[in-house]
Amino acid sequence: MAHTLQERYSALVDAKLRKTLVTKDNVIFNTNYEGDPKAGAVKIPVRDTEVTVSNYDKANGIAATEGSTTYLTIEIDNDIAVNQVMDGYDAASVPDGIVAERLDSASYRIAMSLDKDAIAELEGSGTALTNTTALTKTTAYEAIVDARTSLSDAGVPADNRWIIVTPSVYALLLKSSDFIKQSDLSQELVATGAIGKIAGFAVYESNNLSATTEFIAGHPQYCHRIDEWTVPVHIQALNESGKYIGASAVQGRKVFAHKVSKSAAVVVKTKA
Repeated sequence: MAHTLQERYSALVDAKLRKTLVTKDNVIFNTNYEGDPKAGAVKIPVRDTEVTVSNYDKANGIAATEGSTTYLTIEIDNDIAVNQVMDGYDAASVPDGIVAERLDSASYRIAMSLDKDAIAELEGSGTALTNTTALTKTTAYEAIVDARTSLSDAGVPADNRWIIVTPSVYALLLKSSDFIKQSDLSQELVATGAIGKIAGFAVYESNNLSATTEFIAGHPQYCHRIDEWTVPVHIQALNESGKYIGASAVQGRKVFAHKVSKSAAVVVKTKA
């Protein structure tokens, strides 16, 4: 199937921003939702109960049980746009190199917007550890084990757990004998952007955590991302604007939102 130039531009921007993101899709945040983000809200399915398993009675069979899935509404609360004028180039003659550079820059800036909003949601909706003493080389591992225990007590699956640390906490982990360095990870895990592993967590580094947050730990099952282009990326002719003569602009508009659906499934370590 042939794709329009707008679709190709948007796909290029998305591919680059997904690579740039620390809070990657289906690693930190899942992207499962129902509905159209352009309408202003979507629904995510929240599994409330597990399937009941009982002993089978050969003579009488087994009674049917019911499970329930509720839906949580997520309001789309971010609407961002790219609109950069390229003076001197009409829409049909913008050099490929300039287009590529602008698309690359747009990708990076959008990724930063997504990451900052995502981490703000994790910090604001997660559960804080009671220990607010700043981490040291000797206490960092113990605090991460406490986060692991907290998640296990909340029934969070053990596989695919992640932890996002600040650069200073990453420096502490590098000095720990319990830290598994990136060079010893599987290629599949390295491909997600993981920089190591500790206490069952894949480790990711970000400088977008707030000044008092040292790490955030969680699971993608309970962290949700919605994002979509409402106006795909394109080169817009500006000749008819009455203001720009012989000029064009890279334009595009994207809406997005983040949501933690289970507070206990995200643990936040802060310092006083």
